Amino acid sequence: MSLQIKFSELLSATKANFRFCCHFLTLLIHVLVVFLIGARCEVSRSLVRSLEFQNIPSTELPNAEAIVVLGGATKPAFFPRPSVDLSEESDRMFYAAQLYHQKKAPFVILSGGRIDWSGAGSSESADMAIIMQQLGVPESAIIQEPNSLNTYENAVNVKKILQARQINQVLLVTSAMHMPRSLAIFKKLKIAAIPAPTDFIASSDLQYLSNTPQATLLNLLPEAERLHQFTRALKEYVGLVVYRLRGWL
Repeated sequence: MSLQIKFSELLSATKANFRFCCHFLTLLIHVLVVFLIGARCEVSRSLVRSLEFQNIPSTELPNAEAIVVLGGATKPAFFPRPSVDLSEESDRMFYAAQLYHQKKAPFVILSGGRIDWSGAGSSESADMAIIMQQLGVPESAIIQEPNSLNTYENAVNVKKILQARQINQVLLVTSAMHMPRSLAIFKKLKIAAIPAPTDFIASSDLQYLSNTPQATLLNLLPEAERLHQFTRALKEYVGLVVYRLRGWL
């Protein structure tokens, strides 16, 4: 009788483990299918464009009282890097410098802190300031905001600077994919921000719009870069949902 009970318990546990493995395998297959679909050119391009094309200026950008650049554009000068490195989003700084040299605004506000578990290293705003000066923006025109660790904190801390300096209108510079969430937060905080998006990804996809058989085949094949773009866009949509649930939008 004892052996029968133990065998029954073992059989029950085995069935439970089998069901768990089946559910896990099914979930894994679904995840893989989603990522394979996202790695296709047309899918990733459509998702990216749905974000990037929301705030394209229809006319020339007007002048403002300051240019606000959101962080995420640099990598710290940690060994073995010889100095501050540029990340994929570094177009933000180049575009902000271009706007400054076009006399669109007399000041550039650089917003970005950095989580540094070692307790050493400079803020991202300080790293961005180094690059901006190399791009010809004088130190006297640069205002640093070194404490924010996310987009919401960017807006909150920038608003304090604007109020202290009595600045009423700004040009907001960030990646085009990041602009919908950023602009919504600035508007929620009643900051008069004019979107100045840069770092477009979808525009580089024009080469794939050809109707040749070769282009069609390339569009069908999954690609690692497309998957990266798909996950970036997906992250932005998740961020929009989370920020809205938290009342930040």
